[in-house]
Amino acid sequence: MSIKSSIKETAGATEEELGEAMHNDKMAEKGRRLRNEGRVGNGKMPKVTKVGSEK
Repeated sequence: MSIKSSIKETAGATEEELGEAMHNDKMAEKGRRLRNEGRVGNGKMPKVTKVGSEK
């Protein structure tokens, strides 16, 4: 588990949530991609559900 991957996952999750709150699908998708990069870097499975479907 690397610090860089953890930061990417956290920043991506924040950007994804902010994009969802602002109804900005492009921002939410960008956040999801960054979040998944961090998850894969930490040895976790990427999130594959549609952005905003976990509410």
